[in-house]
Amino acid sequence: MTENTGLIGGLSATQSEDGVWRNSQGVALPVSASDLERHEYCPLSWSLSREGNSGQGEAIAAGIKRHAEIHSQMKDFKDVQTQMRRSVTIWTWWFSVIIALSIDAVAFNYIDDVITPIYMARYLALWSVTTLIVGLIAISVPWRSWIGINETVPRQKTKFLEERDDLNQFWEPKGFIGGWFEAGRVEASLLFGSIVLGLHAIALAAADNREQATFILFITAMTWTLAASWQLQRVLLSDSELQSMKKDIDLEEDVEIAYSDNDVDSNLLSDEKLGLRGRPDQIVIVDGQFSPVEQKTGKVPKNPHSSHRMQLLAYLHLVEKSTNKSSPYGVLRYGSENLHQIPWTDSAKSELYDAVFEIQRLMVEGGAARNHERPGKCRNCSRRYACNDSLV
Repeated sequence: MTENTGLIGGLSATQSEDGVWRNSQGVALPVSASDLERHEYCPLSWSLSREGNSGQGEAIAAGIKRHAEIHSQMKDFKDVQTQMRRSVTIWTWWFSVIIALSIDAVAFNYIDDVITPIYMARYLALWSVTTLIVGLIAISVPWRSWIGINETVPRQKTKFLEERDDLNQFWEPKGFIGGWFEAGRVEASLLFGSIVLGLHAIALAAADNREQATFILFITAMTWTLAASWQLQRVLLSDSELQSMKKDIDLEEDVEIAYSDNDVDSNLLSDEKLGLRGRPDQIVIVDGQFSPVEQKTGKVPKNPHSSHRMQLLAYLHLVEKSTNKSSPYGVLRYGSENLHQIPWTDSAKSELYDAVFEIQRLMVEGGAARNHERPGKCRNCSRRYACNDSLV
């Protein structure tokens, strides 16, 4: 422990050997991602914010309104995307049933007298029960980890949201474990196969002869065809709506939204060891990697602002700690067409840690001062009204 201690602004803490400032209970002083953004912009603006001077101006109000609109668009997109995936999955299964029933109808019409429908029904019923038992066992036990198969990306997303008490789930209820679409293709295939085999067994058991069995299978296939046609119409309507919404929010084809912040009932990601906390605007999944996205409104700069970059570095750290996976980059988004990838490198991590330590030091020792000589920066500062050291 260093001897550099102090009591300024109501906070008392000492700096530990790892650089983190902790109070007498050993708790790291809290630093938010927004603190990092304000401090990077101007330490004096950050200090004014801690004193209760909130940002003022039309740009602040417009930014809050725009963030709410973005979240609403993201939520609507996710709802439609989920509905479409369900529709596609159901249609695929139903179409598979049609093919299976059609093949059976032809086979039973031309098969020789070696086996009767009732004996075939018994075999299919036994096969159906066996498949059902295997499917239930596959769902109940962690067989993938036993044989060294990694979890699917959708399951990782669900597990990430499920295990995080500090992230509210907007699109799935608490405790939702993925359902049909994330439990795994093997499990879903086994359960679906059990249903198909069971239907075959019931149909054949009700048939007195081969001609009757063929007729039952044919009628069943036609019924499934009508249902599949209706489901296909739902798929096409959902796809049309989804493509329109993608254009509105400028989302690429292979991007999956895992989380979106609405500033109302979203809680914080946190790293208690470092004292860092915050909530990104969105967390997306790209190529199996969780990446935070920070949306910025207002005037579009030629290059990312250093303050915005620092805020995104904080989110990259928090996502890494929450998922136990390092993201290669985060995304700063200015408007619909100006996107910047911010690499998450070792030097970026060191830069973030130094900024956190400096803010914690100022929370204890005080002494925050303006870090620039740019009148334009002071002119655009939302706390200029409370600043005695403004250049304008």
